[in-house]
Amino acid sequence: MKSITSCFCLSKAKQAAGFDNHAVLASETAFNVNEVEALHSLFEQLSSSIIDDGRIHKEEFLLALFNCSNTKNILAERLFTLFDLKKNGVIEFGEFVRTLNIFHPDTAQQDKIAFAFNLYDLGHTGYIEREELKDMVLATLRESELSLSEDDVEAIVDKTLQEADLNGDGKIDLEEWKHLVAKYPSLTKNMTLPHLREITLAFPNFVMETKVVDSELVC
Repeated sequence: MKSITSCFCLSKAKQAAGFDNHAVLASETAFNVNEVEALHSLFEQLSSSIIDDGRIHKEEFLLALFNCSNTKNILAERLFTLFDLKKNGVIEFGEFVRTLNIFHPDTAQQDKIAFAFNLYDLGHTGYIEREELKDMVLATLRESELSLSEDDVEAIVDKTLQEADLNGDGKIDLEEWKHLVAKYPSLTKNMTLPHLREITLAFPNFVMETKVVDSELVC
């Protein structure tokens, strides 16, 4: 049987893994201290669902958001990469709060636009290229359980590039993306989750027990 001391040390060790002071996180985001504490409760549930080490692993992330832990999912994996700010293969609590802040209703629209652009920039090149755009269209269709013909998918990609690629180089840069979003604001509507405006201690249970509809997922 473990002693109380060893349990305490284990708890401290888990907390040290990526721990950020709640007040600091509140000062850097749109969340207040109480909301950060509620997010910490959610984080603890997510980070212990498969591997109980105080960090969210990719399998836990995919299971929580997309109800899959092993299935190949471009949207989910790209989103995990953006949450993993340190690029060490796990999401620590500070990364969780700071990235989730992007989806807060009070976060600046320019930050949401940049995040959405990075989501589509699968190759980290600073551009959304044609194949990346097509991959994301296909991934979004799969998540929505919709099916279109290859011709229809190609037509969507061609039309998007035609409207967005202002300099005609065959890809979309950040400034062109901003122009496209200004014309079609719905492109970033999923970058805002209304539930984040009023987080209470009941929030973690709401998230864990509620099936998130496709319209609330980033796509």
